[in-house]
Amino acid sequence: MTHFWKMNGAGNDFVMLDNRTLQHDLSKEQIAVLCDRHRGVGADGLLAVEPAQHGADFRMRYYNADGGEAEMCGNGARCFARFANMLAGWNLERVSFETPAGVIGATYHGDNVCILMSNPLDHRPGLTLHVAGRQQTVHFINTGVPHAVVVVADLDTVPVREWGAALRYHKEFQPKGTNANFLQATPGGIAIRTYERGVEDETLACGTGMVACALVHHELTGAPSPVMVKVKGGDTLEIGFEKTPDGYRHVTLTGPADIVFEGEVKLPG
Repeated sequence: MTHFWKMNGAGNDFVMLDNRTLQHDLSKEQIAVLCDRHRGVGADGLLAVEPAQHGADFRMRYYNADGGEAEMCGNGARCFARFANMLAGWNLERVSFETPAGVIGATYHGDNVCILMSNPLDHRPGLTLHVAGRQQTVHFINTGVPHAVVVVADLDTVPVREWGAALRYHKEFQPKGTNANFLQATPGGIAIRTYERGVEDETLACGTGMVACALVHHELTGAPSPVMVKVKGGDTLEIGFEKTPDGYRHVTLTGPADIVFEGEVKLPG
């Protein structure tokens, strides 16, 4: 039997594993079964705490619901930081962990966790692309993982699955594809919806997508830091940043990370 915890960050949910002793060596198929909402625990992805390799406190391994490993997940990083604090006996004031997107730092603020994200890169604003039978203006930025952002007038009527899948597999973003986000300006900030690569569907929240949308919103409107971002799950999170001649620096993502339950599961194979 495999012991696990279930967590969620703004509705983005994860299976959590304590793999500090490297006792777990799950296959892609086993991870996909764990994340299956009908045959497993059910989650948008799986996070494992492992020993650091290059001087940080821990190493974060993140796998999408299809079992494929991804570079980074903002909501997952907040859950990872809170989970690591639990494993440490709730004694941490801050934590650092290694990801393929770089070393991530986190601090704790009551029930909220503030993540210091890696510096965004590969910003490609104002792309004109043929998406799902129409021309769309698409803004691309990598905030740890790739994100395409489309500004819309009415977020509620956007066909997120159709447009999201079309962007995710668009030739402009091959071979790895991209996540797709839809952004609407609101009086207090922005509201977004996200189609996640690897989940291959809309999710209730996506941390790196929130960051991408906040930075695109700043580029288009000059909105100051922090930008408040409301997600499909109903939560509103805070994205902080500094704009420098060399790009965005000190990008932070602050929001909740909740432990839902723990249990044991028998894995196939």
